[in-house]
Amino acid sequence: MNVRRDTQRLADGREAGREVVEHAPAVVILAFDEEGRIVFVRQWRSPAGRPLLELPAGGVEPGEDPRACAARELQEEAGLKPGSLEPLPSFYVAPGWATEYLYGFLARDCEPSRLPGDADERLVVERYTLGEAMDLIAAGEIEDAKSIVCLQAVALRAVGALGAKVIRFYAGE
Repeated sequence: MNVRRDTQRLADGREAGREVVEHAPAVVILAFDEEGRIVFVRQWRSPAGRPLLELPAGGVEPGEDPRACAARELQEEAGLKPGSLEPLPSFYVAPGWATEYLYGFLARDCEPSRLPGDADERLVVERYTLGEAMDLIAAGEIEDAKSIVCLQAVALRAVGALGAKVIRFYAGE
């Protein structure tokens, strides 16, 4: 990670300074276990000052393919090897100040298979249905943006055309 200061020329000709945190890309994985539950990890997050409930995630190593990273991170953090990985939304984490780009993946047909994790990580694996996960978001129990983005993307897929009609109804269309 590195911090740099950019100078941006504004439309009126003035210049403005911008601090930018350079951060490697990362992945987030929404994985279904053999019982159709979503696999989460609860881990200590220093900036939050407490443990947070999140989907498995991790940094892409230099030269590593994001899909390969997703498979590796899922094995390290949750002890699961994905049978398939499908793309979910990918996005900038905080485009106003950081370069970090996050690749989302949906893992299906997962089988038990563990790789050694990071020595400094203390993870507790938890499993919830999609409905339970949506309730946890509504209750403020899931506060991690990357997890919320991926969970909502899968929930929208699950409701399909009905969901699109509901959204148009609330939008007044």
